[in-house]
Amino acid sequence: MVEKTDNAVSDATGIAAAASRASKKGPPPVHLWNPPFCGDLDMEIRADGTWFYNGTPIGRPEMVRLFASILKRVGEDYFLVTPTEKVGIRVVDAPFIAVDAEIGEEIVFTTNVGDRVRAGPEHGIRLRGTADEPRPYVHIRRGLWALIDRKTFYRLADAAMPDQDGRMKVHSGGTAFPLEP
Repeated sequence: MVEKTDNAVSDATGIAAAASRASKKGPPPVHLWNPPFCGDLDMEIRADGTWFYNGTPIGRPEMVRLFASILKRVGEDYFLVTPTEKVGIRVVDAPFIAVDAEIGEEIVFTTNVGDRVRAGPEHGIRLRGTADEPRPYVHIRRGLWALIDRKTFYRLADAAMPDQDGRMKVHSGGTAFPLEP
């Protein structure tokens, strides 16, 4: 994580208010924003996709979606970004969980924060882990990934077909994705 600066760290309420103002006209363009770093916020996204602030789970789904909309990754660090400030947060594994998928000729994932992406060249599926314990992910946006939950991965595995080498793969968006590490 990035070290704190001498600037006061914003609280979650101020960040949420700025994000709400910025998102009135559609998804916030966080990729265009590069405000000064204001320090780290005591916010963490746990491996199960639960967002915590000051050690307490954030219970309002709309607040989590708002924070998710201004999440930015730079290298291995994660930030909540508004036009005027950037604060660091902790992410244990991936910031999102893919909780469902429409599986047909195309695969459309839905995340725990309401994002929907069609697997393909810009939204790849990749596996980490081992053959015994695969950890599947789908790219959501700008370096932000979602862990594919177990039930959805089993459904993908059920839809997979072997390629000429016998590796199980799913196809979407003109791309083949192996489901084996």
